[in-house]
Amino acid sequence: MARQRQWSYTGQVVIISPRHTLCNVLIKRGKLILKGLARGGRMAEKRHSGYTTLVRECYRSGGYVFARRAADISPGGGTCRVARLASNENPRPPSPMAVEMGFQALQEANRYPDERMADLIRALQEFHGRYHFVTGVGMDGVIETVIRTLVSPGEKVAVSTPTFSFYGLAAVAQGAEVVNVPRDPAFSVDIPSFVRMARDAKLSFLCTPNNPTGTVTPPEEVEEILSAISGVLFLDNAYVEFCDHDYRALMGRYDNLILGRTFSKAFSLAGLRVGYAFMPEWLVPCYMRAATPFTLNSVSASAAIGALHDPLHVQEAVERVRRLREQVIRECRYPVFPSGANFVMVDVSPSTGKEVADRLAESGVLVRSCESFPGLGAHFIRVSIGEEWENAQFLNVINAV
Repeated sequence: MARQRQWSYTGQVVIISPRHTLCNVLIKRGKLILKGLARGGRMAEKRHSGYTTLVRECYRSGGYVFARRAADISPGGGTCRVARLASNENPRPPSPMAVEMGFQALQEANRYPDERMADLIRALQEFHGRYHFVTGVGMDGVIETVIRTLVSPGEKVAVSTPTFSFYGLAAVAQGAEVVNVPRDPAFSVDIPSFVRMARDAKLSFLCTPNNPTGTVTPPEEVEEILSAISGVLFLDNAYVEFCDHDYRALMGRYDNLILGRTFSKAFSLAGLRVGYAFMPEWLVPCYMRAATPFTLNSVSASAAIGALHDPLHVQEAVERVRRLREQVIRECRYPVFPSGANFVMVDVSPSTGKEVADRLAESGVLVRSCESFPGLGAHFIRVSIGEEWENAQFLNVINAV
């Protein structure tokens, strides 16, 4: 006889067979009422709780659109390996130093991490110089905390678009008024337009190299913006290791600049979610007060320290991306935009990005359709620079589409 399970609520007990699924339970006048049972796990009746009206409007629909995962597709056409070119990851494993230091920290995971992340901050200063740093769970975590620190409901946040959608999502979550400032037709920043819209914004976001277009905004143009606005500029430098520009010198000249960085790309630590930012000294204590306690765990922080101790790993990754990026641009039959990142954006007109991404997935190649990026047309895909075999597999398939 099949073992039965008991479900209990307010003193009422219901015996349910393991072969059945409890579909809906309503509480009426303190009694448990079963609305439907179904065999084989199929819903007999689907109902929505009236409590969903309590959810804030901005979370009832929409949200961040994630890239497709390798587990989501079944490669066909004789392909046995999936080319994972959708998430801008480093295809190579982390530095052995990062793995070793992360493992050592895991053995003391029964203790809370240092809330100041003093060892990681010290390692960042040894790597970059005597700047002021903050950390977070990925750059997303840094972005959320910066918004929480600076922006009150109803205040203005300017975003250069098309770009990473999380800036706007996080700002809306804080109750901000988000103003999208379109780039020009070549996806360069329209400096006069951006300055005009961002001049009185509490906080502005600009990504360089930009996700998903790969466009690089030169430091002198960033400086032009900084000198003209009254608020803070968050410059997202997640992909800066792969381009020819360095924005760190601006930190010594402007007190309204934040440089966001990550260990997810060149440092191969995407799965450990380590973000950090160069921050003006006046803002650091305010950021720390706004931050969620103990956000960055000790294993991730220690692995990041190990990664900083192995600059050769980063150098090899950057050199590989630059070399293979040019090959993809040169050999792809569709127009490819210039890029300073570890990915390229491809115009697949007259098809849509979703159509082409779906066709590539059928052949074991994952890329990102750009339809979810605000301000961008429907006919683009973003392709990460992967291992040589992944790039070759992409080129073989895309050139046959």
